[in-house]
Amino acid sequence: MKGRIHSIESFGTVDGPGVRLVVFFQGCPMRCQYCHNPDTWALEGGTDMSVEEILAQYEKNQAFYSRGGITATGGEPLLQMEFVTALFEAAARLGIHTCLDTSGILFRPDHLMELGRYDRLMSVTDLVLLDIKHTDPEAHRTLTGRPLDPVLAFARYLDSRNVPVWVRQVAVPGITTDRKQLYELGRFLGGLKNVQSLEVLPYHTMGVPKYQRLGMEYPLEGVPPMEKAEADAARRVVLEGMKAVKREAMAVRW
Repeated sequence: MKGRIHSIESFGTVDGPGVRLVVFFQGCPMRCQYCHNPDTWALEGGTDMSVEEILAQYEKNQAFYSRGGITATGGEPLLQMEFVTALFEAAARLGIHTCLDTSGILFRPDHLMELGRYDRLMSVTDLVLLDIKHTDPEAHRTLTGRPLDPVLAFARYLDSRNVPVWVRQVAVPGITTDRKQLYELGRFLGGLKNVQSLEVLPYHTMGVPKYQRLGMEYPLEGVPPMEKAEADAARRVVLEGMKAVKREAMAVRW
């Protein structure tokens, strides 16, 4: 079995705990306006690699990964679920920590056969980095070109499976910084039991040169980068929403 791999980062430090081998999968169904990897969108391109070839890269630097592991990201790795599952099953047999970075956009809870495939993958997934782009359905479709429902359904599925989750959202000025949407994100997350971490990442423009090289128009031309302090303030609003849900649950119990 071969996977279509865009690139591999040998010493990743921001895609899961510790130092990690980060595997960028080729192909993504979303068209996020702030995406800094538009070169991963097309299913064509990249390099065919086997599970053994990826694990060989891991083994070359294994001493550095003692507190880390392997992260599958993209693109959208769940476009190649069969290969990700094979990779994670092989990693699990070797005691390697596995992390899946996904938007959850491909999840279909009403497809029972597909649900079985997710169950198999989650049984060898130690952590999911879940990117929630927006909490308003219309704004989510405008921002990504895709509906919101599969993302929220996937989050609930992970909760039902008790899979540890780190949630991420990019704070884009004027797009994802509305207090209402941040608070609603918090209220949604407050209803889940498996959320271990929340990251609100400041929007940046480092991907703009890629668009220029690819001859593509950058959708957020003119939107300024966000300062970390502003992203931290947005994160506090999300936490307010989470805490409100916890208080309400406590009040009901009493």
